Amino acid sequence: MNNMMLEKYARLVVKTGINIQQGQTLVINSPIECAPFARTIAEMAYKAGARDVVMNWKDELSSKIRFMQAADEVFDEFPEWQKEFYLSYMRKGAAFVTIAASDPELLQDVNPDRVVRLQKVSSVALKEYRERLMSNKNAWNIVSIPTRAWAQKVFSDDPEEAAVEKLWTAILKTVRVDTDDPVAAWQQHSNALKQSMSWLNSQNFKVLHYKNSLGTDLKVELPDDHIWIGGPEQTADGIEFIANMPTEEVFTLPKKTGVNGTVVSSKPLNYNGTLIDNFSFTFKDGRITDCKAGQGYDVLKKLVETDEGSHFLGEVALVPHNSPISNSSILFYNTLFDENASCHFAIGKAYPICIKGGADMNADQLEQAGVNDSIVHVDFMIGTADLEITGITGDGQTVTVFKNGNFSRD
Repeated sequence: MNNMMLEKYARLVVKTGINIQQGQTLVINSPIECAPFARTIAEMAYKAGARDVVMNWKDELSSKIRFMQAADEVFDEFPEWQKEFYLSYMRKGAAFVTIAASDPELLQDVNPDRVVRLQKVSSVALKEYRERLMSNKNAWNIVSIPTRAWAQKVFSDDPEEAAVEKLWTAILKTVRVDTDDPVAAWQQHSNALKQSMSWLNSQNFKVLHYKNSLGTDLKVELPDDHIWIGGPEQTADGIEFIANMPTEEVFTLPKKTGVNGTVVSSKPLNYNGTLIDNFSFTFKDGRITDCKAGQGYDVLKKLVETDEGSHFLGEVALVPHNSPISNSSILFYNTLFDENASCHFAIGKAYPICIKGGADMNADQLEQAGVNDSIVHVDFMIGTADLEITGITGDGQTVTVFKNGNFSRD
């Protein structure tokens, strides 16, 4: 990818994604394969007034070697210095950018028990960090660029270079960098998401009923004072940022104990380098009572059993089937993109910002309000072209929310 497009993309991340402030520190979490883009973001951040930019490099190939050969007990350990790295910058008001670009099949030969154990110990150690992000105490943004292994998975019939080029084209389109003015394009897109958000908030639904031909038949109760969010969010200090690029969703949280029925996945889930596919969950009073999977069942089961909260849902997100990423017909094998092509739910922790006053509630208050807590938050896709969602209001009226996979009001 040429330098002009990299700079255009990086400028969008800095200006619109995290909205860097004068004198603020930026932490960039990046795979080493994405170093040119990470460095370009750093340059743009400094030009925009950043005090410092800190690189936190990741190497998934080295991680695989460790999973295959390290002593077993290391997967139950998390270095204190790594925990302090995140928390020290977070407490100083840093903004965080994560470049999400992994090989979807990297860990298919790795013992899934090791992967799940390391994920669990990491989540426990970084609980404060994740809670602050999910409460918007700090600005954060997740973006992506191609890596060779990922591109070859998405475009498996193409030579490597052609696959990478195709994935670049697809990504730049989804994040609107292919437009003359990406910042203006995102402003227009954000306004459209706000319209959907405002309509949903005006309905004050008590229950959403999902049905499609895959076998989904699920009723999701929403808690009192829930809030739908979409597009730009704000930190506690009032700084506007966009957490995910791309984003096509509006989302809220379910009542922890209010989910009943069965939901069936519509796309594979890449979970820490393992693909989980053709899976389903059955719920009773909010709790997952059964799960099935055609591929990756052991990892899925261990995910559900991570802690008590991982047996419940934490997010309800609506994405029209007639939306840019969905219309591309590309299966990205990357949740950042695939979740924005499909209605989805998330297992685990709910966003406290999705309930009135939630960002300032303590754990007991959130629990009483029906907000789920967990050390994990994992999105999975359930939207289809024939998905129907019916909303039931507090006074018992029924409203068609989705018809044939799209907002009925459209």
